[in-house]
Amino acid sequence: MSQRDPELLLQELGGWDYDLCRRELPAVLPRLLSLYEESEDWAEHIRVLRILTEMFLPHISLTDLEQTFFSKVLPKTLQMFDNLMYELSTEAKELTSQNTELCSTIRNLLQTMVQLLETLTGCVRYICSLQEHVPLESIRTLPPSVLYVIKSTFTHCKDSESVYCGHLHLISDLLQAMFKETYSLQKQLMELLDNVSLDSASTKDNIADMVSVIHTVLEICSVISNMDHALHANTWKFIIKQSLKHCSLLQCHLKHSDILSDLCKDTLLSFSSCLQVAEQMKMSEIEEGTGLRLFQKTVKLCRFFANSLVHYTKEFLSFFSDLCSQLHQLFLQIHSKFPPSLYAPEICKVHRDEISRVFLVALEPLISQLLPFSPFMEQVLSEKLGLPPEQQLPQCLLLITIMDKLSSQPEDVQTLWITGKSLSLFSSLFFSFQHCSAELSFPVCLPEVISTGQAAVPITLYHYVCIHLCSFIASTLPSHFHQLEYALLDAVLGPSMITSLLAMDSWCFLARYGTAELCAHHVSVITCLIKSWPSDCYQVSALGVLLRRMLFLMAPDHQVEFAHRFLPEEVENLPVWQHVSLKALNPSLRKQVACQLCVAGLTQCRRWLSSSRALGELQPVNSALSVLLAACSFAGDTLEAEIQASVLGVLGQFWTFLQAKQVSEEPHLQQTLCLLLHLLEYFIQALDARLITQVFLLQSSLFQLDPPDHVRLVMVDFLSSVGKVFIPQEAQRQVVPQLSCLFASLLADQTWLIQQHALEAFTRFAEETSHEDVVPQCLNTEEAKNKVVSFLAKTRQVEEPKEARTERLKQERIICSAQFKKTEGELESTREPLAKRACHPPSEEQYKAAVSKMERAVEAVKLLLQKGSPPAWLAVKLETLHTAIATLRDCVR
Repeated sequence: MSQRDPELLLQELGGWDYDLCRRELPAVLPRLLSLYEESEDWAEHIRVLRILTEMFLPHISLTDLEQTFFSKVLPKTLQMFDNLMYELSTEAKELTSQNTELCSTIRNLLQTMVQLLETLTGCVRYICSLQEHVPLESIRTLPPSVLYVIKSTFTHCKDSESVYCGHLHLISDLLQAMFKETYSLQKQLMELLDNVSLDSASTKDNIADMVSVIHTVLEICSVISNMDHALHANTWKFIIKQSLKHCSLLQCHLKHSDILSDLCKDTLLSFSSCLQVAEQMKMSEIEEGTGLRLFQKTVKLCRFFANSLVHYTKEFLSFFSDLCSQLHQLFLQIHSKFPPSLYAPEICKVHRDEISRVFLVALEPLISQLLPFSPFMEQVLSEKLGLPPEQQLPQCLLLITIMDKLSSQPEDVQTLWITGKSLSLFSSLFFSFQHCSAELSFPVCLPEVISTGQAAVPITLYHYVCIHLCSFIASTLPSHFHQLEYALLDAVLGPSMITSLLAMDSWCFLARYGTAELCAHHVSVITCLIKSWPSDCYQVSALGVLLRRMLFLMAPDHQVEFAHRFLPEEVENLPVWQHVSLKALNPSLRKQVACQLCVAGLTQCRRWLSSSRALGELQPVNSALSVLLAACSFAGDTLEAEIQASVLGVLGQFWTFLQAKQVSEEPHLQQTLCLLLHLLEYFIQALDARLITQVFLLQSSLFQLDPPDHVRLVMVDFLSSVGKVFIPQEAQRQVVPQLSCLFASLLADQTWLIQQHALEAFTRFAEETSHEDVVPQCLNTEEAKNKVVSFLAKTRQVEEPKEARTERLKQERIICSAQFKKTEGELESTREPLAKRACHPPSEEQYKAAVSKMERAVEAVKLLLQKGSPPAWLAVKLETLHTAIATLRDCVR
């Protein structure tokens, strides 16, 4: 038989039945394998391969398959496949519709490829039918060979547009057939591999083979990701299933970084596709049809990837120590593209809800799985994330989600996150919240269930974060309070006003939720900090606001203790009491404290007024004026008439020496002026003609020097109260023109805040004043009249378009972030003392310069003595200097 002509052999084999093939297998198989190896003709090659797989393969035992058949047949099959691919790619470059001969050649090559794929599919299908479990060593060569064919074929189909140079229509039917057959071949191979047995007794080679299969299928995933949703999902399903099925054997050999990276990437790709479809539907206002079906299909694909991530992570989490940044980025990137992010595309609410319900809900268990994992905590709470603007809100929302879940976690997991490694969870939330300025200004809204059993309602980001933070604080263990207190204080003292306010709200919740003793302790700490810091620090202002609010929450007996510890009559305590609202105290304590504050404040003011009135000593005076303002504002009705008269008398003395130019140049004096104007509002109806004239003269002169905004705002407040008073006849000639001029200037101010306050103040003044002839004088331009008319009519200004506002806030966020970094850098630089510079001996030039200054000072004193009689203290001072110079002379000797 083996000596016959190959063609005659093949023809004769065509008539053989099943039993004959089985009997002649030992004699014919070597000849067929030799013929297959030597064949160079495509048709004959396919013909021999089919005979081998269809007629003789069924007669080879499972144990002999690899050695007898696959190891000999498949290498030549792959060589034929590569030759086919090479010829296809080469010929395809010249394909045109005019070259019919070349087109026919390429179609024949594609048809041969389809036949080869069909033959391989039949071969794999037969192995599947043998028995339930197939030993991997029996088919070792088959999986890698078939996967190589599948990957190359899919790649050819994916690149067909460029390979066939835009002439796909000439061969599209055969390309489609090739794709479908490859699809079928992959499906059949996966079914076979599902039946492969791999147990604890498996050899290293078997384990290595299965690992290689999984990694090759992973490479196929990257090829087909944009080709077919079902194929893509089924391919990933195989990877996850096989990885979990043989977990104990493969876990140390799998490339988890590659698998997780591709899984995250494909999750994001499918999510982006889903959003793209939803955005197109929004733009074209399509609610049904092909677009909707495609959207629902992509949402389900997203859910599949979410479930795959959850399952894979649950099983292999211990191998993810260096991969947590990918999972973290997955959450951030998903939420940066999804509402309420300012960087998300516009999609319909119904589509947004479906994505949340189907995809995001499926992804959420992944966070719960990662909570006990220390590397994930370190990644999320890292100080050096350097997130781009679009990921700041997602980071904030992720931290809130973690907080919501932590309360149900064991104590060790809570401790892991609250203590942190670089930042605690509390500190990280405040830091992240600080960088959401654009979302807070927009404002972004999130759904929240305000009361049990009610539907969720949209609330601002600030409200949302505050609710969830306070809820977490309520569940925080006492052992973690020191971390909470540190984060709250750090946020209160930080550069972001809105973050400081969030910390204050949270702290006040803690004061109400905790014990009265805890509240009293915190008040004491805050008060000591206020006393120990320079009063002109912005941090003291924040602490003062917090102290004012916290005092309302103190128990009455603790308020009494507070007043005894920080006695109001003591001058060193005035910087504390200037921040306190006396309304917080019970009536009897309020009256007592108010009287004590007035006495201490008046004493301090009189001491300064009777001294040299040095501007460098104004800060204690401003504290004294602040406590006088607090006493008059919150306990004025209970103050004795004598005290009120004393306060007004002291106020009058200040106005006698205030000069506009000096006020415009000295910040402390500006603060003094603001406090005086506020105090005069309380005494507005008791002012005499002289004092009214002085006040308006100073304001008019100061306005010409362009005072800062905070001074203008106080001037606006004062003007709003002038309507209550009748200006004396002798003062009207000077005061009325200045009053109308001030109002006109403030109404024309370019700062929107000042302009708005000016409109409110002018309206109040116009309603209350008895000098009706002054009102039209204040509106000296048509623009001013139109502003007031629009304000009274409550006419809405032209609103900024949503898109323009979003872009503006994005740019402002960049400016704010840069400022925060600068401020944080300055604070960081002050935490440690600067390194000491090397000490060098003084030079001769330094001695000469110092002596020259002494000589000039002596000459200056001589000139002064020639002009007039010296003060009494000069002789004593000169004697002291004489002694000091003598001491210096002795040192030189």
